[in-house]
Amino acid sequence: MNIIFEVIDKSGRKIRLTKEQWSKIRKKHPEVENEELIKEALEKPTKIIYHNYDESVYKYYKHYKNRSYPENFLMVLVKYLNGDGFIVTSYFMDKIE
Repeated sequence: MNIIFEVIDKSGRKIRLTKEQWSKIRKKHPEVENEELIKEALEKPTKIIYHNYDESVYKYYKHYKNRSYPENFLMVLVKYLNGDGFIVTSYFMDKIE
């Protein structure tokens, strides 16, 4: 597994982004220009929400007020397995859901 980065989130848990996932994110959501945006959203989130149907999945949101699009909340979806977090996807949204 080729890891682009590992960060420790606000609650002290480790989260990683692999090259494979980054490639999928860039292909599907090209508006996420670079992995630093994802890293920042995990380290300094505006809000963290757990997924309603799966308590091992969390949504990290970061508000970018200077972004010119109406979608100025970056959402990073993270799944935790055995204490480690793995980024599933990331894209911009117009509000926190």
